[in-house]
Amino acid sequence: MQDKEAGVHGAFLAILTGVFVSYRAVGALALVLCAGFAGCITPSIPIPPPDPEQMTFDLELTTGNARFSYAPSGVYEGAVVYVFNRNRSTGVIDTARADGGVGPTLPFPTAAGDLVVVSFQRDTQTVSTCIAVRQGRQSAADLCR
Repeated sequence: MQDKEAGVHGAFLAILTGVFVSYRAVGALALVLCAGFAGCITPSIPIPPPDPEQMTFDLELTTGNARFSYAPSGVYEGAVVYVFNRNRSTGVIDTARADGGVGPTLPFPTAAGDLVVVSFQRDTQTVSTCIAVRQGRQSAADLCR
């Protein structure tokens, strides 16, 4: 009788050990998969908003247009650039060069004092700065209020 009990206990222990090993294998696989997927959803480093001090507007007084330029900045490499005049509901779209610089863009209707939003879009991030336009290089004092 003891041999039968030992056999039953041994079989039961073997089943438990097999189940334990299976759970460990499944757990290890789940851990590897989670680590792999975490690499795909890791948040990217946000890009900074456009710096007014790197923006230049060349106002063409005779035509009522302006051309926009942005000094090179590697963080904007290849970004889609939107320059939108809120006062006139118009603007221009361009692409930042490999050095992150922009323009001069095509001319678009703008006059001194118009509120213009400059946006840079990279992948899933878009950052913007609004400027009250003046001739030449802008400054933080020119931010929309």
